[in-house]
Amino acid sequence: MRREAIRGLASIVTLVLLGGTSGQAGQTRSVIADVRAAIAQQDFARGETILEGYRSAHGVTPEVLEAFSWLGRGALAARQWDKADAYAKQTYDLALSALKGRSVDQEPHLPIALGAAIEVQAHVRAARGARSEAVYVLGRERETYRDTSLSKRIQKNIHLLSLEGKPAPAIDLSEYLGPKPPTLEALKGKVVLLFFWAHWCPDCKIQGPILASVVAKYGQQGLTVLAPTQRFGFVAAGRSAGPEEEARYIDRVRRTSYSVFADQPVPLSATNHERYGVSTTPTLVLVDREGIVRLYHPGRMTEKELEPLVRRLVTGRAWTEQ
Repeated sequence: MRREAIRGLASIVTLVLLGGTSGQAGQTRSVIADVRAAIAQQDFARGETILEGYRSAHGVTPEVLEAFSWLGRGALAARQWDKADAYAKQTYDLALSALKGRSVDQEPHLPIALGAAIEVQAHVRAARGARSEAVYVLGRERETYRDTSLSKRIQKNIHLLSLEGKPAPAIDLSEYLGPKPPTLEALKGKVVLLFFWAHWCPDCKIQGPILASVVAKYGQQGLTVLAPTQRFGFVAAGRSAGPEEEARYIDRVRRTSYSVFADQPVPLSATNHERYGVSTTPTLVLVDREGIVRLYHPGRMTEKELEPLVRRLVTGRAWTEQ
């Protein structure tokens, strides 16, 4: 069974559309939130009208570009390929124009807009049967933006389109909490569930009990969880912290919030999040007994979604079986 990457990305977009837009305020929040609300109802015409009104009054601001990018993501989620491609191309061109004379990460809205435009165009190509071309273009964009916040997002989309069915990338064990973790090579013969998480991530905490339940069912049949994380430069309430303080804080969080790996080693190198394209937390990666990736899933999964996939691997059923 090969999971369609477009389906996974569409579900992520839908969840975010129906969520909220926390962290923004005032009029700039309004144009983004209002456009997203229109897209959630698949009312693209209303979204365009809202956006055009704001654009006429304020010009092509980074906030306008982020709002515009949501039109492309919404059309992709709705499987309206032509519309998604047109929105994404316009966003891409406008974002590149806005980037002249500034860096990608100089302000928060531009990388969101540009990343979405790159993402949507790639997935439209894949949906139209040009998956290899999509992966190639994503790789080219990753090289262009290697040293920016876009790197992990682009890598995530490369993995969505190409990682399943391939050997799992090695986990960097140069830094970790607890005893030294095993390598993926040493774990061959077991089914491995990689759980990429962040100490500040509420969705990760929601995922934790689901993982504990699945491990309780299948841990004796060869399932093991490995949970890489990384530092982000802060601790509780967003207070800045040095590497050692943050490592101690991460250790407290995993012991108090994640019973399933409270006493297990946790890889701490940022390389792992880069290597696996973890721009979304949690990200779940399911690896079979031969070390082959069978599932790459940015975002939460319910037990109903996850448990049958784990069961298929631990019981030795062929992955192609339905």
